[in-house]
Amino acid sequence: MPTRKSMLPPLRRQDLLADKLFRLLTLVCSLAVIGIVVFLLAQLWLESSGTIHKFGAKFLSTNDWDPVNDQYGALPFLYGTLVTSAVALFISIPLGLGLAIFINEMCPLKLRPYVSFLTELLAAIPSVIYGLWAIFVLVPLMRDYFMPFCQRYFGWTHLFGGAPYGIGLGTAGVVLSIMVLPLISSVSRDVMAAVPKHQREAALALGATRWETIRMAIIGNSKSGIFGAIILGLGRALGETMAVTMVIGNVPQVVKSLLAPGDTLASVIANQFSEATGDLYRSALIELGLVLLLMTLVVNAIARLLVWYSVRTAGGARA
Repeated sequence: MPTRKSMLPPLRRQDLLADKLFRLLTLVCSLAVIGIVVFLLAQLWLESSGTIHKFGAKFLSTNDWDPVNDQYGALPFLYGTLVTSAVALFISIPLGLGLAIFINEMCPLKLRPYVSFLTELLAAIPSVIYGLWAIFVLVPLMRDYFMPFCQRYFGWTHLFGGAPYGIGLGTAGVVLSIMVLPLISSVSRDVMAAVPKHQREAALALGATRWETIRMAIIGNSKSGIFGAIILGLGRALGETMAVTMVIGNVPQVVKSLLAPGDTLASVIANQFSEATGDLYRSALIELGLVLLLMTLVVNAIARLLVWYSVRTAGGARA
C-alpha cells in the first residue's frame, strides 16, 4: 500500500527535503554559536586555573598587582573598568536619548536619514582612531580647560583632585561615551519607533503638550527597551580596549579622583600579555579575561531580554 509520502508530487517532496535541510543547517549554526561561547569559557577557566587555585575569591578583592613577587589582585582593574563605564554612561545616556527623541519625533523627514546615518557612522570608526583623536585633541582640552575648571568649582567633591595630566579615568570615560553613543541612540530609536501610533494620538487628544506626549506616551511605554539600550551600551563600554589603553594612563591603582590615571581589565591584558613570561603571571591575565567575558555576557543578556520584552509588549499593544 503506498504511503502518504510516496503519493506526494516530486516537487513537493523536494520542498520538504529542502525544509529539513534548512532546519538542520540553522540548528547547526545555533549550536555552533553556543559551542563557541562554552569553549571560550572552558578554555579561559582551564588556562587561569593557576591563579584560581592560589588566590580564589581574593583575586577579585585585593589590589596588589606585583608580577615580580607573583602577587595578583584584580580590584584596581575592576574599579577602573566600572568607573570609566559609569562616566561614559553619565555622558552618553542624556545625549543618546535626546538624539533618539529628536530623530524620531522632531527631525524633519528630509533630514532624518542623514542624521541617522551620521550617528551610526560613529559606531563604524575604529577604536584606534578614537584613541589617536583623544591623544591629540581631547587630552589637551581636558588638561588645559576642563580639568582646571572642575578643580576650581567642584574640587570640594574630591572627584577632581590631583595634578591635571589630561590622561586618566575621566578622559577614558569621555572617549567611551562617544563610542557608546550611537549604540544607545540607535537601540532607543528602534524601541521608541515600536510604540503604537495611537498612544501618541491619544495623549495629544487629551490635551497633552509635545513634551508630555513624549514623556508619557513614548518614553513611558518604552522605558524597558531604553534601559536595555543603556545596559547594552554598558556592555560595549566594559570591553573596549584600544582607545581606553591610549588615554587612561595604565596605572593599577584605586583612586577617588577622576583626573588620576588608572587601568581597566581590557587595557591591562593588552599592555602586559606580551610581557607575561611566568605561568602564574599569564594565568592572572587570563583570569582577568575570564572575568571580563562573564561581565559582558551577563550585561548583554540582560540588555537583550529587556529590549525583547519592550518590543514584544509594544507589538502586543499595537495588535
